[in-house]
Amino acid sequence: MASFKSAGIKLFYEETGRGHPLLFLHEFGGDARAWEQQVRHFSRRYRCIVTAARGYPPSDVPDDENAYGWEQSLSDAVAVLDHLKIDRAHVIGLSMGAYTGLMMALRHGERVSALVAASGGSGAHLPTRDNFIEETLKAAGQILKESRVPADDIARRPNRIQLKYKDPREWEKFRDHLSQHPGIGSGYTLRHVQAARPSLHDFKAELGSVSAPTLLLVGDEDEACLDINLWLKRTMPMAGLVVIPKSGHLLNLEEPARFNTLCGDFFTAAENGRWRKRDEATASDRVYTHGDGVGEE
Repeated sequence: MASFKSAGIKLFYEETGRGHPLLFLHEFGGDARAWEQQVRHFSRRYRCIVTAARGYPPSDVPDDENAYGWEQSLSDAVAVLDHLKIDRAHVIGLSMGAYTGLMMALRHGERVSALVAASGGSGAHLPTRDNFIEETLKAAGQILKESRVPADDIARRPNRIQLKYKDPREWEKFRDHLSQHPGIGSGYTLRHVQAARPSLHDFKAELGSVSAPTLLLVGDEDEACLDINLWLKRTMPMAGLVVIPKSGHLLNLEEPARFNTLCGDFFTAAENGRWRKRDEATASDRVYTHGDGVGEE
């Protein structure tokens, strides 16, 4: 088990395979173990690096709630690359990890060679943002009060129950892993990372300038993330969007083969210079005429 310290917090990481570095960033309900099917696939071609965020064993679980926050998560992700002396890496982030990946592309763009942001943006959509923050703070308070994570309840929520229908054994493993998360780490993560992070809308100008090739992935039944990913596609000229049908939040577990293929094809395109920036003309909603009035077939 490998680890190092970032701002005094011990962070776990694991390396598998050789090649261009590929960093995995997990979601709130997952941990380092959630990427097993991806590591098995991509370690044939890449140097896969899996981490556990602060608050998630075997990384440290600080008692001080001030040790948690979205900026700390960003600093930790960059610190992993620094510790391993990696200049640039592909990044795959899911949900909370997708937010961190987007912030890496914004603030440390020179470190990100390509980014997959999957199931990202919960709580960012402005019409539902206040309700998201209220629900998240309430859930955080309950978890901290009871000193446990209500794993069965979380695993049955509307954007996670899809995994149970598709792969009951994988769903049970996800629920069991979630039940092992320490309440203090999960509670403070909800309060200071999930609820306190700015909306992606606050970074509109910066997102429009991201130069890293970006693949956005979202399930069509992940209601909290659908609208914001459409907005991200329209905002980020280097982004492509895939909406996966009949799918929820846990895309890498629900559809591992499809997830791996989509990510692998994207990385190949990015590495070969075939992931092009969007032509501004394609952002027009005109269907039958060009700017000069010539009709389209």
